[in-house]
Amino acid sequence: MDSFTHLALGACMGEAFAGRILGKKAMLWGALAQSIPDIDFISSFWMDTSSHLLAHRGFTHSFLFCAIITPLFALLAERLHRPHNIRLWQWMLFFGGVIFIHIFIDAFNNYGVGWFEPFSHKRISFNAIYVADPFFSIWPGIACIGLVLEKRWLPQRKKWWRMGLGISALYLLYCLFNKAKIDSDIKEILTKQHITYTRYFTTPAPLQNWLWYVVAGSDSGYHVGFRSLFDSKKKIIFQYFPRNDSLLRQVSGNEDLDHLIRFSQQFYTVEKWGDTLVFNDLRFGQVIGWQNAGGKFVFHYYLQHPGNNKLVVQRGRFEGWNRQTGLSLVRKIKGN
Repeated sequence: MDSFTHLALGACMGEAFAGRILGKKAMLWGALAQSIPDIDFISSFWMDTSSHLLAHRGFTHSFLFCAIITPLFALLAERLHRPHNIRLWQWMLFFGGVIFIHIFIDAFNNYGVGWFEPFSHKRISFNAIYVADPFFSIWPGIACIGLVLEKRWLPQRKKWWRMGLGISALYLLYCLFNKAKIDSDIKEILTKQHITYTRYFTTPAPLQNWLWYVVAGSDSGYHVGFRSLFDSKKKIIFQYFPRNDSLLRQVSGNEDLDHLIRFSQQFYTVEKWGDTLVFNDLRFGQVIGWQNAGGKFVFHYYLQHPGNNKLVVQRGRFEGWNRQTGLSLVRKIKGN
């Protein structure tokens, strides 16, 4: 999830754990612990882009990192807040829970997290919620603001953190329900439309959970389309993109390419743009793909111009967005 959501969730968890004892300092501890796995952003200062793609949400989002950092946080907090009546094991449970929640909810996005690093490089991704979904983030955000403004001794503080954590948890369950419904429909549609595939995935289109982006195919290429939960017809108009692996022969042995293929989990295509080859990671969708079926992919990496790949993951995500784009998204969500 985005950094703001992690901060707000952590603040609510800190209030729930020790708000009455530590006051608003408990919120700070929660926000800090909820944010600590994202310390991996510092690797971007010395790593090249393709290496950082794998480092981000890698070791610092693993169970091992959680096990290492939890006692360090617990010992520091226990020492700084003496005298108090919070036992060390309670600090351990709190910090362990908060950090685990971070790496757990990050797995709901399509980026993937390295839960088992460094023992396995397998990335876990549920593809159930967009990385910045305002319908998820707004509740802990409102609760966090309410907790900051309320006096520490007022009993209604409990209502704020319960709302922030409770509604966001229910929304995650709702997203999983939507995911199951979409996946069931997609498998039926792919069979009905005689589309063969060896791998496929579905993930929400930007900023909501009702319109879903669909990719299905094999090593030869992928069919890309969109499906709304409110579509009545069991049909999708797919756009086909050949994978074009043959183009990669001229850059074989390229270390960036090896990293990108591993990162993409095989969901990629290659194109020739002018004087460079472009590597597309299909998992992050297209720029306004529901409006322009043949549009370019958000994640596109210039293989022969690595210096032009600083913001590669969400490159051009909202490029060309305007009022008409928003209306077309709403119409697509409403279904056929």
